[in-house]
Amino acid sequence: MLEKLLEKIIDFVFEEPKYPMRFRELMEANRVYIDNLPISQIPGLRFCRLKLYAIYFVIWNIIILPLVVLFHSLLAKLDCHLSIILAIVFTLLFFGTYKIFENRIKERAALRLIQKAWRNYLPHFPYEKYHQEVAQIYKEAVDRDIPKHKIEQFVIDRLIDSK
Repeated sequence: MLEKLLEKIIDFVFEEPKYPMRFRELMEANRVYIDNLPISQIPGLRFCRLKLYAIYFVIWNIIILPLVVLFHSLLAKLDCHLSIILAIVFTLLFFGTYKIFENRIKERAALRLIQKAWRNYLPHFPYEKYHQEVAQIYKEAVDRDIPKHKIEQFVIDRLIDSK
């Protein structure tokens, strides 16, 4: 259920790139994702921040409004100073959890983009099984200063040899 909701949010918030990811971009994106580097480096990962704010605001209200209705009589009797402190705490929670929500959605969208490109370039090597190995092979190719136009052949040859 939660997975389907996340997929629908990603479909709504993220814009599909016009052009497919190139092989070298795929290798770099896979390395960025595996090494937990900033996802903003992945090409083609564009989203509408306003839509993300709107979705988050709706989800937050679905969670908070029933609690407010349930505890309204108790909250109405509180001292105004305590109410101000609670308002500050909820504001901190709202913006703190937004950043967590945004990062999670971005990570899922990046993974989906990488897997889509993976199916184009490496259809015979399942992503779940080979993504770590491919990242190591790509790192080795970069360390060896293999030309950009030969990296794809190098990675595929190494994968076939290891299979």
